[in-house]
Amino acid sequence: MNTPHVVVVMGVAGTGKTTIGPLLAAALGVPYAEGDDFHPPANIAKMSAGTPLDDADRWPWLDAIGRWAHAREGLGGVVSSSALKRSYRDRLRAAAPGAVFLHLTGDRALIEKRMSERKGHFMPAALLDSQFATLQPPAADEAGVGVDVSGTPEEITERAVAALRLLDT
Repeated sequence: MNTPHVVVVMGVAGTGKTTIGPLLAAALGVPYAEGDDFHPPANIAKMSAGTPLDDADRWPWLDAIGRWAHAREGLGGVVSSSALKRSYRDRLRAAAPGAVFLHLTGDRALIEKRMSERKGHFMPAALLDSQFATLQPPAADEAGVGVDVSGTPEEITERAVAALRLLDT
């Protein structure tokens, strides 16, 4: 990427947003913000109890991420957000029109395996089905790229950087 975009690392739970986001930010030389940190405590409690969030829960969270992304426009940055629905990405783009999306994709079995192995995260693997049911992959008219999450975090990051660079060509 020639210009400093704000990149939203998106995908269902367990695709590695929290792992790839900081690696991508380091590779691009921009700051990283963890999307989960923008959740109000009520959202975390709800997800910890195994209850999926609804849109009313997500709007304040997306607005907070959007404010961060807006403040980074022209400077660049990387932030994670599941951004599963087009309407969620539209809301983020309304706040930060230049944002681009890095959609981390992968085989459900691999993602479930990774979720079951992680420790101390509030999102239980039981919510993975609701994540896939909600997912509306980015359409051709949305700025962004998809990257498969097989391989090491470093390999995934390399593929992401290469794919994002193609946006500027």
